[in-house]
Amino acid sequence: MDRFLAYPLRDIPYVAITLMVAFTFHEFSHAYVAYKFGDPTAKKQGRLTLNPFQHLDPIGTLLIFIAGFGWARPVPVNSNYFKKPRIAGVLVSVAGPLSNLILASLGFVIWFSINKAATVASIPVNVAEFLDLFIQLNIVLFIFNLLPFPPLDGYRIVEDLAPRNLKAKMTQVETYGSLIFLILVITPLSQFTIQPIFNYIVPSVLTGMNQFFYQLFM
Repeated sequence: MDRFLAYPLRDIPYVAITLMVAFTFHEFSHAYVAYKFGDPTAKKQGRLTLNPFQHLDPIGTLLIFIAGFGWARPVPVNSNYFKKPRIAGVLVSVAGPLSNLILASLGFVIWFSINKAATVASIPVNVAEFLDLFIQLNIVLFIFNLLPFPPLDGYRIVEDLAPRNLKAKMTQVETYGSLIFLILVITPLSQFTIQPIFNYIVPSVLTGMNQFFYQLFM
């Protein structure tokens, strides 16, 4: 059974809980910031909520367990409501990845708070394993979503910052860009594109955050 999954079978409950929280908070953050800038689209469609079933995409969630990557249902955003579309668009896009960084930081805070109040040996193994996975997956989502490929948030940020004529061209090639991105992720090409990011950048960010919170708490 394990050979068909991206994670060991025993970790599946931890992954499921983490994704439910991470995807929900990510999409809610997009909807909330867009609403604060005057766009009621997400709210009207019931997306301004922390109900995970309003945000989870069945196929995108299933792929996380099988392929190690996936997606939630994108929050609809209508930039025509924004008084300052460029800055509002960037902040709406940044809100999603930033929410995952906040969740990862919260995981570190909980871990070091428990660690400070008890010996490591007294911390239940399942709690330690869950927090470790919770932190790692949220860091992965933070970094992954900032990649400048459609349909990720990083692409939206570049698109909003781009000059108007270039933005129009980026919008036109977005459909093909999404297909190219999937090829880069699910084919052997991922060894040269996506995997180096997970093999080097993610561990570096985790190490840096771990050192920061260690100095803060210990």
